[in-house]
Amino acid sequence: MTVQAIRAKGRDYLAIPGPSVIPDAVLQAMHRPAPNIYSGELVEMTHGMIPDLKRVAGTRHKAAIYISNGHGAWEAALANTIAPGDAVLAPVTGSFGHGWADVARGLGARVELLDFGKSSAIDPARVEAALREDRAHRIKAVLAVHVDTSSSVRNDIAALRRALDAAGHPALLMADCIASMGCDRFEMDAWGVDVSVTACQKGLMVPPGIAFVFFNDRAAAVRASLDRVSPYWDWTLRADPEIFYQHFGGTAPTHHLYGLRVALDMILGEGLDAVWARHERLARAIWAACEAWGRDGPLRLNVADAAQRSHAVTSLHLPSPHGTALRDWCDANLGLTLGIGLGMAAPGDPAWHGFFRLGHMGHVNGQMILGLLGGVETGMLALDIPHGTGAIAAAAGVIARG
Repeated sequence: MTVQAIRAKGRDYLAIPGPSVIPDAVLQAMHRPAPNIYSGELVEMTHGMIPDLKRVAGTRHKAAIYISNGHGAWEAALANTIAPGDAVLAPVTGSFGHGWADVARGLGARVELLDFGKSSAIDPARVEAALREDRAHRIKAVLAVHVDTSSSVRNDIAALRRALDAAGHPALLMADCIASMGCDRFEMDAWGVDVSVTACQKGLMVPPGIAFVFFNDRAAAVRASLDRVSPYWDWTLRADPEIFYQHFGGTAPTHHLYGLRVALDMILGEGLDAVWARHERLARAIWAACEAWGRDGPLRLNVADAAQRSHAVTSLHLPSPHGTALRDWCDANLGLTLGIGLGMAAPGDPAWHGFFRLGHMGHVNGQMILGLLGGVETGMLALDIPHGTGAIAAAAGVIARG
């Protein structure tokens, strides 16, 4: 039997950092006729989901739902808190902090960037220093990405709150949790976050299409002080609707809501602490394999400090063009899709082909991760990419022994 014949059988595995693997139970919940959108089951189910969403975010405050991807959540958070001409501070690691900053510019904000590169976390001391220099308090918000999906850097959001407090600065702390919520530990209220945003297609295990903004009383007070907010992005009625459709600024995303209800049941049934621990152990298994491969080969983890690595995505480097060659081989021959090296080099730069990512978020378990790693090693063998031995055994040891 040829390798191509093997590829034709069984399920493909989408091992990218979002959209993540969708559980069968979520797909089954979505596979149903359209419901009544005015009363009954859908309305009651949605109202019952709001407290569970807030539990996952770690907040007792408000939640607003948008029919959008994460970029829409970025705009919603800013539209309710930033007026044209306001300044925002964007400490950036990797790519997605730049994306959020670009949205702020598009809304008329003046953006002050602190760029920490593509492989290191935000330094809270530098953020504190920048805030101390802003004696007039022109900066209205600090925009921080918890996990940068491109670089796999994980930032210490609680440390940023301490930096704001130490500087005595009143800016809102806003956190992008799109890649981290439901994967890496995040506790909005306990960490002093004023606004957090996420979307449904990663740790929440639902097809792309819904995004969420959580905001506390400080952020609500800022919204109340603004002269004007676009009606669609305004979170006021979405968080406290008088009529059901106001949750969504129009027709509800019906089938996504059915899927989300099941996904939340799965997360809370497992328990958030258990979900975080599962992601942490599976991430360490992946790192152990990558470190073994790298001992006698060119593969390297993008983030050297394990304390700064995401538990949901791992960004890796192989000398160009091996990263793209490995992805292509795994997809064509194994039905295994690896993530592109997003944002690590310009698409036209030959170096772009030296990066790839492994997604390990949401509906994943030990045998799936071992299968992913086995596929990557098979691809390196097929392509004669030098690599060290013992990687799968090292990962299995982490999964077996913790």
